[in-house]
Amino acid sequence: MPPWWTTHIHADRWASLQARGRIKNALRHYFDNQGFTEVECGILQVSPGNETHLHAFATEWIAPGGAGERLYLQTSPEFACKKLLSAGEKRIFDFARVFRNRERSALHAPEFTMLEWYRAEETYYAAMRDCVEMLKLAAGAVPTQCLAFRGHICNPFLDPERLTVVEAFRRFAGIDLLASLSDDGEGDRDALAEAAGSAGVDAAIDDTWSDLFSKLLVAHIEHRLGLERATILYEYPRCEAALARATPHDARFAERFELYACGVELANGFGELTDPGEQRLRFETEMEEKQRIYGERYPLDEEFLASLSSMPDASGVALGFDRLVMLALGAPRIDDVIWTPLAEAPR
Repeated sequence: MPPWWTTHIHADRWASLQARGRIKNALRHYFDNQGFTEVECGILQVSPGNETHLHAFATEWIAPGGAGERLYLQTSPEFACKKLLSAGEKRIFDFARVFRNRERSALHAPEFTMLEWYRAEETYYAAMRDCVEMLKLAAGAVPTQCLAFRGHICNPFLDPERLTVVEAFRRFAGIDLLASLSDDGEGDRDALAEAAGSAGVDAAIDDTWSDLFSKLLVAHIEHRLGLERATILYEYPRCEAALARATPHDARFAERFELYACGVELANGFGELTDPGEQRLRFETEMEEKQRIYGERYPLDEEFLASLSSMPDASGVALGFDRLVMLALGAPRIDDVIWTPLAEAPR
C-alpha cells in the first residue's frame, strides 16, 4: 500500500481526519463547560510508569556540562497530572501525546493520543458518567447513530451496562473468581489455573495469577463487552488495582473500571490511591516482576510518590482518543485516524 503522504491516499483519509478534529472539539467543549482546565504535561519523565507489561521509549538528556540523565517518553501523563492535583488544581484534562513500545496492531500504535482527565474530591462514578458522555459526543460530532468495529455495533446513546469483574467471569467464563482471592484481594495462582483449565485456557508453568486473569479476560470476556450498548466493567480485584484505591465495602476489590464498546477497551478509570506507602509497594512488586520477565525495570518517580501525601481524593480516567475516533467512524485500523502514522516496522 502506498504511504499515507501520497496525494490520493491523503485525499481518501481527509474526511476521517476532519471528523477527528470535530470530535476533539466536542470533547474539549464538554470539559470547558464542566469547569475543567486544559493542561499540557511534559512528555519527558524520570519514570514512564511502573506496570509489569508497560514498555517505554528511553532517551538521554545531556546537560550543558555534558552530564547525562536517562529519561523516558511518557506512556501516560498520570504522574504529572496527579502532581498538579497536589498543587491545587481541581479539574484538569490533557490531550496527551503518549508513547508505548512493543505495541503495534489494528488497535495499537507506538505513538498515540490519550485523553486523560481528573476530578478532585469526586468519586469514580462521576468519571464513569464522563465516559458515557464521551461516547455520545463523539457519535454526535461525526454524526452517526452507532459505533462500529469489525462487525460489532454499539449504540452510544443507550445507558451502558454496568458489570462487575466477578459477574463477567461468572457469566462469560463460568468461573467463580472469588474462589481464587484471599480476604485482602491477593490471588491464588493454583486455584485460578485449575479454573482456567476447565474454561479451556491452559496455564503455563510460569503464569502468575495476573497472567491467567489477563488470558481469561482476552479469551472469554473482552470481545463480548460493549455489544449493542457500552459496558462499564468495574470493581477489579485489588491485585489488579494499579493506581486505584480499595473499595470501601470490600477490601478484595479496587475502585477501577474500564469502558468497552464493540468489544474494544476505550478507557481505564480509577478512584485514585493517595497512600504513598501502598503505592510504593505496588510499584516495587511490579518492577520485580518486570525484571523477572523482561530483564529490566524502570525507576520510581520519587516526586510523584511524595506528592501523594498532599493529593486530594480524586477520580481519573485515561481514554484512548484514537480508538474512540476509530469506532465513531467504523475504521478498521488505528492508523486510519492518525494524521501522520508511523510506518510499519520491517518484519
